[in-house]
Parts: sequence; C-alpha cells; structure tokens
Amino acid sequence: MKFTLLACAMSLLTGIASAQTCLSDAPTTASEVQFVDNGDGTVTDTDHDLMWMQCSLGQTWENGRCTGDADALTWQQALQQAHGYEFASLDGWRLPNIKELASLTERQCVRPAINETRFPNTPSDDYWSSTPSLTDPQRAWVVAFFNSSNSIKQKDLFVFVRLVRTAD
Repeated sequence: MKFTLLACAMSLLTGIASAQTCLSDAPTTASEVQFVDNGDGTVTDTDHDLMWMQCSLGQTWENGRCTGDADALTWQQALQQAHGYEFASLDGWRLPNIKELASLTERQCVRPAINETRFPNTPSDDYWSSTPSLTDPQRAWVVAFFNSSNSIKQKDLFVFVRLVRTAD
C-alpha cells in the first residue's frame, strides 16, 4: 500500500499520470452497483434516487461511450443550458447541488475521481454545482473530479457541467 500511495503521489506531482489511478485496498464510494445503466446515455443512482447524464455537456453518447470534448461554461451559462434541456427523451434536467455532485466521486481513484465504467471520458477537472457561495455572491461551489475535492470558484470561470434529474 505504501508503494502504491507513493507512486500515486509522485505521478500527481510530476503530472505524468494520464490514466485513472485507483487504490485497490480502499473502500469504493461510487460502485457500479449503485449506478444502473439505462442503456440510453443515462444512469440511475439507486442510493440517491437521481438520474445522471453519463456524458458531460458538449459530449455525445455514442456506442456506449462519451465522445467529443466537454464544454466549459460559466456558472450562469451552465444554469441557462440546463433550463429546458432534453436528453434521452426526458426533460427536467438541472445543475446538481453540491451534495448531489459530490455523491458521484469515487474517492479511491484520481484522474478522474469517478466511476469510469458508468461515466466514461470524464475530464479530470472542476464541475459546477448549482450551490452558490453563502459569503460571496460572485462565487459558487464546484467538485473536482481530479481528486474528489470541492471548493468555491468565481462564477465567471469556465468549468465543466454534468446534468441530473430526479429519477422517475
């Protein structure tokens, strides 16, 4: 385990890791069992009664994969894109709140810190939540799918987006 942690830390510091790295002896926080694949580019999170788009906004669901590049949007653009969005013949998509978004993180993995089987080709970067900062109206919460952390960012920064809806 010490060697695995050291190797992971070294690759993070040097920036040479290009694929997801996971600790095999750490508990899983976002297992494949939790997310039921609906076969249409969505998964249902049975633990939280939510349905997620498997791809980030800007990507296309194609042959069981997310293809293309994810779009980076400002917080206001993300809210506007989500409003009235239709995907997989479903509406009601929205920007997730910080707790919902954080529930996607796979804490045993980095680069990206998400279940890659259920959420393929996820950029290892920040994703907007709908949760604004309580102390600064110019900032909102993000989750980093680089390492499962969260922080507050300026709303005018360009950040990735994944939409959610209540499971029916």
